[in-house]
Amino acid sequence: MRHRIAAASAATLLCLVGATGVAAAQPSSLYAPSALVFTVAQGDDATDSTVVRAATLSCAPTALGTHPDPQAACAALNSTGGALDRLLASPNPDRACPMHYAPVTVTADGVWKGSRVAWKYTFSNTCVMSATLNGNAVFAF
Repeated sequence: MRHRIAAASAATLLCLVGATGVAAAQPSSLYAPSALVFTVAQGDDATDSTVVRAATLSCAPTALGTHPDPQAACAALNSTGGALDRLLASPNPDRACPMHYAPVTVTADGVWKGSRVAWKYTFSNTCVMSATLNGNAVFAF
């Protein structure tokens, strides 16, 4: 069994090494990685809540992902330096929301310009979430 594992490892290494003898594990760009997964979940604990929607976003070297407007979302993140708390605005005072507690948690997990991100914020209900994130391109998915 040990010989099969060693042979498979050697074959894998040979596949990774190009004609020049240099391993193909070279970085493909000089940009620090920026790739995040955003979720909106019913509940106040992101680990056991029901995810109702999610989107992926990569901002370097170009904006792409399953997010419906990756360019706008990347621009919003760049404007805050990746500080997700700065995306939260005061709720719109002209919008009245019910006072019932039906928590909604938004999360962002991944890497922003080479630094690990694990962020979450819980709103008391979907109305408060919408009023607070109104016009926010990052969570508009």
